[in-house]
Amino acid sequence: MSEIPPDPSAALNGEAHHRVLTAQLTSRWPEHRVGPSLARIGALCELLGDPQHTMPVIQITGTNGKGSTAIMIDALLRSVGLRTGRFSSPHLTDVRERISIDGAPISVERFDEVWEDIAPYVAMVDEQKLDGIPMTFFEVITGMAYAAFADAPVDVAVVEVGMGGRWDATSVADASVAVFTPISYDHMHILGDTLTEIATEKAGIIKDGSHVVTAGQELEVATVLLRRATETGSLVCAEGVDFGLIDRTPALGGQVIAVNAGSGPVRDLHLPLYGEHMAHNAALAISAVETFLGMKALTPEVIQDGFDQVVAPGRMEVVRTSPTIVLDSAHNPHGAAAVARTVQEAFTFSPLIGVFAAMRDKDVRQVLETLEPVMHQIVVTTVASTTRALTPEELGELAREIFGGDRVRVAPTMADALEQATLIADTLMAEGVDPQLLAGEDAVPPTPGILVTGTVIGIGEARGILVPGERAAGESRTAARAATTDVAAQLEIGTTGWGAEGED
Repeated sequence: MSEIPPDPSAALNGEAHHRVLTAQLTSRWPEHRVGPSLARIGALCELLGDPQHTMPVIQITGTNGKGSTAIMIDALLRSVGLRTGRFSSPHLTDVRERISIDGAPISVERFDEVWEDIAPYVAMVDEQKLDGIPMTFFEVITGMAYAAFADAPVDVAVVEVGMGGRWDATSVADASVAVFTPISYDHMHILGDTLTEIATEKAGIIKDGSHVVTAGQELEVATVLLRRATETGSLVCAEGVDFGLIDRTPALGGQVIAVNAGSGPVRDLHLPLYGEHMAHNAALAISAVETFLGMKALTPEVIQDGFDQVVAPGRMEVVRTSPTIVLDSAHNPHGAAAVARTVQEAFTFSPLIGVFAAMRDKDVRQVLETLEPVMHQIVVTTVASTTRALTPEELGELAREIFGGDRVRVAPTMADALEQATLIADTLMAEGVDPQLLAGEDAVPPTPGILVTGTVIGIGEARGILVPGERAAGESRTAARAATTDVAAQLEIGTTGWGAEGED
């Protein structure tokens, strides 16, 4: 008997249903408009049976690097055989990216099921209008994540803070490990104007008796974190004292790093991510996982296995060639500096053409000033999904003050901006490039490149245009890597099931 072919209309109906549900979710109070309270998410979780308490939580906050650090922590935990849930924000192309299980976004069907399961309880909390407002989008998606993780179930949840920490919806859970990436200036209109104020908000993820793992911080920030750790009786593991990056060398597809980990120096680790900041994030991730496992050292094999599973869309990601197009966000000055350093180290673009969009509540001038020395020309645009973005005209006026009028183009949409940038790169190659733009002392032939940067929302919009076949960012690459993973060998790497051979 022949099999009945699948009904294509069912898939279409499922996609349409998912779009409707996503529209309902995203029509709620957006995440940039925060309601600083845990009352609503707490009420929802109580109705759901407190799913956030059914698994240990590793919570991550900071100004930049939260997402990539979470991805690496997730991968390392899977390399020791644990089932993981990861909650991240914002998403690039599909809201499902925010909720991952075993390193992959949950399916359309599962996402819709989770929402439909909790929707009646969300409505109950909405009716209460706690603190005067219904549940926000971020609160609802956080509740969905904890519910999905509890139902899976997962062995551990890796949770990225949306903003701040003290009243962020993710903090409805009591994290056993609180991880801090570098803290700098961002969201000052909400978190405060000084590093002390910003760090105080972020230090709120440190709960009684937890463990703190922190990247290197400014003295002002470190003081706040140490004070909070003392108040809560939390143990601190700090970069530069307890762990750290020893050395790094750029390599094909990323870099080779050496780190000081729980068992001492671990060398010759290939990290499939570019930039010094990513190497530091990798050291932080290793320390976070070792801390979570009870200070058990990970073997070099386990660490490398974890790094081999890392997929980080939108982080120096090459999505096209001829000319090469790279995606990486730079939505604050600290992030822009990392992007500027990394694109020069990882690529030999000459010239480099930028495509840039930004939110109006960011320090756009300083971001552009940081990027200007590495860009030959820049095409500024906007994003279609939010009114928070600067218009192309507003951004063009600011960019001309920094780059000069002859180096700035203005495009009405992201698609137009990508087209203009590609045309510039092709034209420069055809007409010949100023010798001063040639890279290196050997006068190698110029290789133009395009860097799409600025707001994460813009990166997502560009990625949707350039990688149209991938519904959720990284989904196909994650599946491909999972298909080639030797699970049996993976579980044999740490003979205790937790890490270093023979430790208990």
